[in-house]
Amino acid sequence: MSADCRFNAHMFAVLLAVVLAVPADAQDSATSDESGIEYRLLGPVNGGRASRVVGIPGDPLIYYLSTAAGGVWKSSNGGMSWESVFDDQPVSSIGSVALASGNPNIVYVGSGEANIRGNVGEGNGIYRSLDAGKSWDHVWTAEGQIGTIVVNPQNDDEIFAAVLGSPFGAGSERGVYRSTDGGDSWERVLFVDADTGASDVAFNESNPNILFAGMWQTRRYPWDMVSGGPGSGLYMSRDGGDTWKKLEGNGLPEGIWGKVGVRVAASDPDRVYALIEAKDGGLFRSDDGGDSWEHISDSAGLKQRAWYYTTLTIDPINADVVWFPQVRMLKTIDGGKSVLAVKKGGWDHHDVWIDPTNTKRIAEASDAGVALSLDGGETWELARIPLGQFYHLSVDTRTPYRVMGSLQDFGTRAGPSNSLHSGGIYLGDWAPVGGGEAGFVVADPDDPNIVYAGEYLGYLSRYDERTGQAPHIGIYPDNGSGHGAEDLRHRFQWTAPIMISPHDSKLVYHASNYLQRTRDGGQTWDIISPDLTRNDKSKQKWAGGPITGDNTGVEFYGTIFSIAESPLEKGVLWTGSDDGLVHVSRDDGENWKDVTPFFAPKWATVVTIEASRFDAGTAYAVFDAHRLDDETPSYMENQ
Repeated sequence: MSADCRFNAHMFAVLLAVVLAVPADAQDSATSDESGIEYRLLGPVNGGRASRVVGIPGDPLIYYLSTAAGGVWKSSNGGMSWESVFDDQPVSSIGSVALASGNPNIVYVGSGEANIRGNVGEGNGIYRSLDAGKSWDHVWTAEGQIGTIVVNPQNDDEIFAAVLGSPFGAGSERGVYRSTDGGDSWERVLFVDADTGASDVAFNESNPNILFAGMWQTRRYPWDMVSGGPGSGLYMSRDGGDTWKKLEGNGLPEGIWGKVGVRVAASDPDRVYALIEAKDGGLFRSDDGGDSWEHISDSAGLKQRAWYYTTLTIDPINADVVWFPQVRMLKTIDGGKSVLAVKKGGWDHHDVWIDPTNTKRIAEASDAGVALSLDGGETWELARIPLGQFYHLSVDTRTPYRVMGSLQDFGTRAGPSNSLHSGGIYLGDWAPVGGGEAGFVVADPDDPNIVYAGEYLGYLSRYDERTGQAPHIGIYPDNGSGHGAEDLRHRFQWTAPIMISPHDSKLVYHASNYLQRTRDGGQTWDIISPDLTRNDKSKQKWAGGPITGDNTGVEFYGTIFSIAESPLEKGVLWTGSDDGLVHVSRDDGENWKDVTPFFAPKWATVVTIEASRFDAGTAYAVFDAHRLDDETPSYMENQ
């Protein structure tokens, strides 16, 4: 029996709830009134991934920040404190933010972080505020990512948006869009094809009829990251965006391109810089307004992980000074001839904004959040904003209980659910408990001083709060980064599951493509299953290309993604794989049966398995196919 319920929901995943072997008398659903539930902030208030930052020229108090998963934030006191101004909107992944030059109370937001990690959240279009972030209008609707919005410096009614589109599939909404009525309506003015979106757009501020745009052919798969193709290129318009010309030759690289970033110097309209992902890519400079180009730098620091970076900011009064947010903060002071690392406020940098009235005042957005400098970047103040992206949460058995999990870019954290401090829960109340930035974090229910914490590439630690030590105890000590997964004995997901048996706290499970467990704190391990995935070798290759590789483990596929054990009967074990399989063992791992529902989407990720608390033979599974460009929310039931 199955039922399919379609509805309009702001979701980026297919949520396919499957009830496996459920008896008829267990299917009654209970309803609850959650209208009275209120959330309170526990923390940690220590930053998180941010995509863009902008301030008001000449006003040292006001800043706006767009974040990867936390909406839009504003500071009205020079960065001393920040408030969320976007919580009432139905999307939290934000790729860009821009202010109107003539009226900075007008704010434009492009949703969908355009630094397309495998766990990126999709956006749903463009928003506008006419009252400095107090209220918002959803002025343009489309699925996908928007990495850049720019407002004509001489005409607040003209706005351009670089729409990348969905990272997970083809789409007809990609390209460069223009509004000539202050955002009320939008028209697409540059389109290449359904596989190519816009990575950047920039004005010549001295003559806003001249624009440049970068086009980027890219695609995310659960097992691969493709950046580059015949659709990528650099385009120029001389008539305000009505027509565009693809720039080729004249010093630009030959062959296939990937991501493109471009800017025009405000102090010298003939100076144009372009960061181009290509075989012979890097930094290119034009001194004649884009007619001819020089390959000014092939610095490796400018080219690494091009899909995640490839942005630049030119000093407003000195065309030779350019900032390059990258893994490290990079900068040139001689027009690109030399590129050096400089002091920074965070890490994994994505954007730099410089006040044109005072170039010592700089703001930068990074995976650490937002940092501000008042001395040209010599010193930075990193803002404390609760933007942390937890992969998974768990609680321990203390009183008050601790909440713990792994945070992207910050490692593991554990903090109290309540506090006797007069100021509530402090940042200092949160502390690392081993592991790393990805994975599960689970405390021993009988001894909460012991915490098992994961990290990508199969890293697993056992933290003991009494000693402060957290040695690696995982089954597979090899580092699988830098190549595909097909030659690895154990393929671990970026967030490989960890589970402590509800029947025996000394029994700890960890999963790769096999399910393994330890009874002695990780000193020895037993593999208790065959490969419980589809094990398609074509989806375990070196990831990236056709220009730049990217093999950090996030694309490892054909792995166990979720595990559960019946709380009613020891040894009834369930697994769900990232390639769409569900298995069960009823004899403590001796034998396994494939119980994948025939109607489940093939290759979808089984993100959660939950064993029933009422029937040992029942489990619930959630399938997620959004990374396959399948976003139809459905509810299915099988017995």
